[in-house]
Amino acid sequence: MDVGTGDGLFVYNCARRDPQTFFIGIDANRRQLEKISHKIYRKPAKGGLPNPLFLQASAETLPDELSGIASKVHINFPWGSLLRAVVTGDEIVLSHLRRICAPNALLRVVVDLDFETDRTEIDRLGLPPLSVDYVNDLLAAKYSEAGFQIVETGSLSTSALRELHTSWARRLQASSTRSFMEIGARAVG
Repeated sequence: MDVGTGDGLFVYNCARRDPQTFFIGIDANRRQLEKISHKIYRKPAKGGLPNPLFLQASAETLPDELSGIASKVHINFPWGSLLRAVVTGDEIVLSHLRRICAPNALLRVVVDLDFETDRTEIDRLGLPPLSVDYVNDLLAAKYSEAGFQIVETGSLSTSALRELHTSWARRLQASSTRSFMEIGARAVG
């Protein structure tokens, strides 16, 4: 499952590479999903795929039908309220993310910020400086309260971005001022 899927390319590429697994992309902005949603229903020779689904929903309003079904939840390059939620440990969003996870599901969050270019958004959202120490010292407790145990935190190299196969990853690879952080957590309890 990809929450904040944007244009859905990550889900589409995952579904194409792993036809035995069902993938769901979720985004609050329906317009971004229109193109890829139409593509999956084409004939297979024209890019159609039977194993992805795209839903319009926000992280605060994830459908009840998704409860307990995700073995992996990805949040790649969140922005706006989703960025604020995962970086500050918003209890409502984290509890909704935990609700859609099966036991031991992996939550993988990849955040990119440029503290100069993104200063207005960082200030608007009230984001703290993101670092491994911040995640381990403060954010881990909030994730734990929501039912996640942080198992991995660290910076992500630009070469690792290529493996994400997202539109944003492609655009951001050339940036020398952005920092990329990955947070990996397991659903517990």
